[in-house]
Amino acid sequence: MTNHYTFKDCLGRAERINWRVEDIIGGDKTLDFSKPFMPENLARVAPLDFLDDREKLILNQIRGHTYLCIFGLVEEFILPFVLDHARPLINGEDYRARAFLEFASEEAKHIHLFRCFRDDFAKGFASRCDVIGPADAIREHVLSHPALSVALLTLHIEWMSQRHFQESIRGDGDLDPQFKSLLLHHWQEEHQHAQLDTLMCEMIAENMSQSAIDDAIDGYLELGGFLDDGLKQQAIFDMEAFMAVTGRVFTDAERARFVDVQHQANRWTYIGSGMTHPNFLETLGGLNPSKRQMIESVSSGFC
Repeated sequence: MTNHYTFKDCLGRAERINWRVEDIIGGDKTLDFSKPFMPENLARVAPLDFLDDREKLILNQIRGHTYLCIFGLVEEFILPFVLDHARPLINGEDYRARAFLEFASEEAKHIHLFRCFRDDFAKGFASRCDVIGPADAIREHVLSHPALSVALLTLHIEWMSQRHFQESIRGDGDLDPQFKSLLLHHWQEEHQHAQLDTLMCEMIAENMSQSAIDDAIDGYLELGGFLDDGLKQQAIFDMEAFMAVTGRVFTDAERARFVDVQHQANRWTYIGSGMTHPNFLETLGGLNPSKRQMIESVSSGFC
């Protein structure tokens, strides 16, 4: 591995950031439903040319709600996973133990944050938006996989969130400032999490045989397929929410086009953007260069 991350540095940055949920939501800090929530690079509503501008804005906001929900779901399995790996370190190396405990604390805060924003969305949006789940079933399925598989999926998600903010969100001046504030504060802490999870992957793999590592990478791919199935269902849920709030009744061709475009948008947002992140691929290549090449070859289907 070629990274230069340290537990001490990650902990130090986390302690300097240290924002509270109450700092960014509540009181007069509410969502502005006259503005988009998600950048077009992630929402991909423009290709749906049978929608007018108002309808595309509504769909963009539904996609914003989906973003809150999907991140809330993944935090639900990341938190117990990190705690399980922090527990044996409590009486060990101080910076490592403290860094992982801070990681877990911040993930718990993120779950709270996303729930608060979902509640604020529900108050301002005119219709129910369903989401895949339930969270405990997803958590149970993910955590049934080898620890390195889960660590790789978590690393994928951490680098994915970095890419979303740096490449698509930070420079988009049209987004609702309140929603953008959520994404900014989440991004700030996920930067440390991506580095800590890189170190966690190395720790877990350190005493594993190459065949066990390869099996864990295959487990990560299986989890990607599991997520992809859910993302197609989420596109259907988003379509149903859109039709309910707008009163639109799609033709069969429009339904098929909607699900196809939005499923692929979800694939890029939650799979392709993490699977192809250079830092994720670097960690993967350190575990097995041929497995990295294989994942790079299949990643185009998620972009």
